Amino acid sequence: MSLEGTWNLSVSTPIGKMKAVVELREQDGVLTGVAHGAGEEVPLNDVALDGDRLTWKQAVTKPMRLNLAFDVTVDGDTLQGTSKAGRLPSSTVTGERRTAPEHQA
Repeated sequence: MSLEGTWNLSVSTPIGKMKAVVELREQDGVLTGVAHGAGEEVPLNDVALDGDRLTWKQAVTKPMRLNLAFDVTVDGDTLQGTSKAGRLPSSTVTGERRTAPEHQA
């Protein structure tokens, strides 16, 4: 299962819905990615796929400085799961793949 592509995420947080865009790439069997949201771009850390379960960590500075841990289940071109920031309650995450990467011939 390839997770490469651009994913539109919606995170329901205690302070409202936040939109983010995550770009996932796979190189030599290693998943890497970046997240765009609130005018900043941050790298994804510890990206791991176990079956259909995808986890990663990222830090954000807007609207406040937080370290987020994502734990989602991928089903084709959609995903859903949770995002946790420290001691705050988990937020619900949903997303869908916007584009698959262009494969160069």
